[in-house]
Amino acid sequence: MPQPKDERIKEIEPATIKAWLEKGEAVLVDVREAGEHAEACIPGAVLHPLSNFNPFHLPSGKEKTLVLHCAAGSRSLQAAELCLAAGFEEITHVKGGIKAWQEAGFDVEKGKA
Repeated sequence: MPQPKDERIKEIEPATIKAWLEKGEAVLVDVREAGEHAEACIPGAVLHPLSNFNPFHLPSGKEKTLVLHCAAGSRSLQAAELCLAAGFEEITHVKGGIKAWQEAGFDVEKGKA
């Protein structure tokens, strides 16, 4: 699994994002493609595929942390780098993506294509 090359990219474990989502402290963005999202997604994740990713169109919340995820971590790292290039001061992604989420035993749901 690739590692962040920039210290402004923070990696978190699935258990951390699960807790943040339960407390309403994060906005989770799925950068996989629509078909992948439709098969299985982390509950509450918002789809913004990397294929047409635009950091300026991401959801935001004043008191919430923006967190990216993909299947295993590669695409969310690419999206994080795009966010930094667009002027984000830091960005967070889920280490291991939805695969790590499922390996941790957390539920997924069907998404919208």
